[in-house]
Amino acid sequence: MSRFDGRVCLVTGSTGMAASAARALAVEGASVFVTSRTASHARALAGELGGSGAGVAWASADLTQEAEAEAAVAACVERFGRIDALYDVVGISGRRLGDGPLHEATLAGWEAVMAANVTSLFLVARATVRQMLGQEPDGDRSRGVLLTMSSALALHPSPTHFATHAYAASKGAIEAFTRAVAAYYAPRGIRANAIAPSLVATPMSRRAQADPDIGAYLRWKQPLADGPIDPDAVTPMALHLLSRESRMITGQVIGVDAGWSVSEPPASSQG
Repeated sequence: MSRFDGRVCLVTGSTGMAASAARALAVEGASVFVTSRTASHARALAGELGGSGAGVAWASADLTQEAEAEAAVAACVERFGRIDALYDVVGISGRRLGDGPLHEATLAGWEAVMAANVTSLFLVARATVRQMLGQEPDGDRSRGVLLTMSSALALHPSPTHFATHAYAASKGAIEAFTRAVAAYYAPRGIRANAIAPSLVATPMSRRAQADPDIGAYLRWKQPLADGPIDPDAVTPMALHLLSRESRMITGQVIGVDAGWSVSEPPASSQG
């Protein structure tokens, strides 16, 4: 049997790391429900996944809005009867909306980033946990698992190239939220963990990928990738944390950063 046979996985987001994980989950037997703001992306991904033979459904929703987030979770339950795993990937960088160094950042940018990255997670996770609490535990005493998306920037800032302070704060909030949820719901059979990637080659990071200075920076900052991380390189850890293989793991933030957190510039660039 595949790791996800008979399991229902709700994935927020429909490109980049979310799309990569959804494809892998479907191949491994999961029923996958995809939700994101962009209907065309969610529809296209669901159509692609349908060829794997897995059960697939999708919904377009602005997950920063309470009613839409709850409706998306309800649609997943209506379609598949339960939710065994939530992989919450959806989020934004916020630079074009006014995020940046504190003295330059706008309130509008701060609020947009917090809504897209933190409020959306809160709303989807709340509705999902309410559903999981009503589910009978399986043979591992599990009612479900949540996996959230942090960033290397929450603990390892990069002031020269990635001075987006609202984004970093939002990812720190996600880590604190994940630990608090893990602590409270562990006795009820619900786990919660986070992944903290560094720069991944996704649509959100196109600006950084196109900047030659950032490209040079990433080659030494992320030596295992020699540049941006491929989304498919993050997916194996995501699936591990969503599966019963990690049934003894909760409240953890796992870095998938190609060496970001332990690398420094070569001596020639340090003056």
